[in-house]
Amino acid sequence: MTNKVYVAGVGMVPFTKPGASAPYDVMAGDAVNMALADAGIDYKEVQQAFAGYVYGDSTCGQKALYRVGMTGIPVVNVNNNCSTGSSALFLARQLVESGAVDCALAVGFEQMNPGALKSPWTDRPGAMEHFQTQADALLGQIEVPNALRLFGGAGQAHMRKYGTKLETFARIRAKASQHAARNPLAVFRNVVTTEDVMADKVMWPGVLTRLMACPPTCGAAAALIVSEKFARAKGLRTDVRVAGQAMTTDPASTFDANDMIRLVGFDMARKAAGIAYEQAGIGPQDVDVVELHDCFAQNELLTYESLGLCGEGEGEKMVNDGDNTYGGRYVTNPSGGLLSKGHPLGATGLAQCFELVHQLRGTAGDRQVANARVALQHNLGLGGACVVTVYQKN
Repeated sequence: MTNKVYVAGVGMVPFTKPGASAPYDVMAGDAVNMALADAGIDYKEVQQAFAGYVYGDSTCGQKALYRVGMTGIPVVNVNNNCSTGSSALFLARQLVESGAVDCALAVGFEQMNPGALKSPWTDRPGAMEHFQTQADALLGQIEVPNALRLFGGAGQAHMRKYGTKLETFARIRAKASQHAARNPLAVFRNVVTTEDVMADKVMWPGVLTRLMACPPTCGAAAALIVSEKFARAKGLRTDVRVAGQAMTTDPASTFDANDMIRLVGFDMARKAAGIAYEQAGIGPQDVDVVELHDCFAQNELLTYESLGLCGEGEGEKMVNDGDNTYGGRYVTNPSGGLLSKGHPLGATGLAQCFELVHQLRGTAGDRQVANARVALQHNLGLGGACVVTVYQKN
């Protein structure tokens, strides 16, 4: 990295169930105004904006941002599946780091429908076609929604390879609910036990229950990314720095390995994490708090291993030792994660940023991780793209 890059302001609206939210442009506008107020600057200071969403028409970003101001700045719309929010953040960071601008905005939002994710396009090749074909070859025909089949299949592969128990995934889901109970912005704040998760509706016998999957959610979040020069000139805070960040897409091993774990982004995440650690001059052992992409409880455990928080095959031990929560080695998803906080696709990566910025500022309230100085963010979209970001407290 060249120019130092800081997160000067963050904003996030409470996440809600589909049908209970304001329209997407209202949610996005509110999140941006919160980020501006948090930073203490006017929208006129923003030089370029990146707006992330998955389900919406072209230029929805302009519609959302025109509620905040019409200053004529470039607005780029971003769609990278479930990693959309952090892809917008990645672009804003790149722009500021390069010196092209000194103040960039990333906003993500989603107004979702109930039920499983599905594409509105039926008359053209699907972006996930190769993934579905590979899953068919490895799993056979399993009559479950595609995302559940992919991540559930990866969890099943881990169980078969390492002896991981289904109850371990249930413990991860229970942990998420305990964390979300402290987060007023989470969509689900009710605490569930491991037994509750195991007893919930079976979606795939022996592989996954309903509570192990994140819910469709509506919401928005935003972040203001600034250069050190701009921050000093405007008197903005410089207490949270983006110290390392990488985006990766699928390597050949995603398909060539004939492995469900690799098919859902393990190698993308491992490579992105390695680059981000190197840029920041740290290793996974230096991380204090993590927001990672727990779209399914199974993927949280896989991600422990891909990020190097533990060795391959050691995810279950990490859970059993309590090293994924308060009092353990790492606090993972103090916000409640996608499983309990919710997963509005375009907003998720920026909601993770919101949480980690507050953790490093020491302003996370009842969910504060003590003495947090290094934060790690992982946001994954199948198809695919993975963004890993390291934040450091100055």
